[in-house]
Amino acid sequence: MKRTLLATAIMLFAATGFAQTDSTKNAPDTVKVGNFVIIKKAKANQNNSFEIRLGSNSSNRKKKNLSTNWWILDLGFTNLRDNTNYASAQAGSYLRVGRPADGPVTENSMKLNRGKSSNVNLWFFMQKLNVAKHVVNLKYGLGLEMYNFRYENSISYRKDGSNPYIFNDSISFSKNKLYAGYITAPLMLNINATPDKRRGFSFSAGVSAGYLVASRNKQVSDARGKVKYKGDFDLQPWRLAAIAEVGLGPVRLYGSYSLNALHNSSTRLEQYPYAIGIRFSNW
Repeated sequence: MKRTLLATAIMLFAATGFAQTDSTKNAPDTVKVGNFVIIKKAKANQNNSFEIRLGSNSSNRKKKNLSTNWWILDLGFTNLRDNTNYASAQAGSYLRVGRPADGPVTENSMKLNRGKSSNVNLWFFMQKLNVAKHVVNLKYGLGLEMYNFRYENSISYRKDGSNPYIFNDSISFSKNKLYAGYITAPLMLNINATPDKRRGFSFSAGVSAGYLVASRNKQVSDARGKVKYKGDFDLQPWRLAAIAEVGLGPVRLYGSYSLNALHNSSTRLEQYPYAIGIRFSNW
């Protein structure tokens, strides 16, 4: 009875193995049983041998020419490269003196708290299009870039009718930041040095174009409490930036540098934002 059961089990196992034979036409001596792959090897003047592998060969998987990655998050820090000639800027109407005791707006007035000035980006999607053997690809997408410029000093953005301006305020703020949000479309050329690995080494570089959708000056103080002043404050409506991304294993870093100034040319301010941080993405 035991022999009969053993023989039946062997026959069922063999039938299952042949039912799951790999469909690869150029490998007729390869049999897949569950998660195991049995490969028959023939050697000259020797008996046949067998090799057992766990799982399928990933190099045989067909790669998609177009892949999509949804809801990518960036967390980073931002700063400004300030090329402003403040003597010239103070002669205009954008930088004003609130009270004589507070003095004119200078480079020190616009100094950022680097540790608290942040860049958070939420990409709705990104796509990667194969150009050459999955080594050279195009990456593009759409998302929201959010910059929080946290000021060290009591700088304030206000409007006089329809005319925005900046001045040194008379009170001290525990929090004082300028927020600028852009709907942005990036376009990058991607080089994937290890296309057969999901998390190898890759590098991307290109440009992005963004449109200003929201801006405000948020301030917190004992004297006024928490207040928000909304408006475009003569910020550039369009933002063009050079962008890059480096992927090494599971870690992805990104960087961006604005090619045009944060404010309109009429303000005479020449400040160029840049950011660097970590990107949470599948590729």
